[in-house]
Amino acid sequence: MTRKQKRLTVILGALTFLGVATGLTFYALGQRTSFFYMPEDLQTAAVPAGQRIRLGGLVESGTVLRGQGTDVAFSVTDGTESVKVVYAGILPDLFREEQGVVTEGAFREDGTFVADSVLAKHDENYMPKEVAEGLKAKGVWQEEQ
Repeated sequence: MTRKQKRLTVILGALTFLGVATGLTFYALGQRTSFFYMPEDLQTAAVPAGQRIRLGGLVESGTVLRGQGTDVAFSVTDGTESVKVVYAGILPDLFREEQGVVTEGAFREDGTFVADSVLAKHDENYMPKEVAEGLKAKGVWQEEQ
């Protein structure tokens, strides 16, 4: 093999390695994608049971039920529709009724959303961006001045 052939072989090997690494990275990122939905969006979307999504809205007033240990059930609403959520874990300190929340998890076959993480607003001037935009579009929530 000449020097030129050796150099070309090394360059082609490096490009092949980079291509495979890039492809695997995009594949892995695509598997972790979770889509954001508001409760009303779920009426038209065909979300199969077990598919990971993020569900956002306001914690519906009067729906927070604490069970044994760290089990909690509540409903997330956007003003028109509600989705029942169950969560086993410690809720954020600022979690309360009529406050913005984003949950991540999947639906069971019975239509109940099983959350594995719950995010609540961190002070009175913040609401998760996706939730705020969705609620503003529906006219349910206005930013306080």
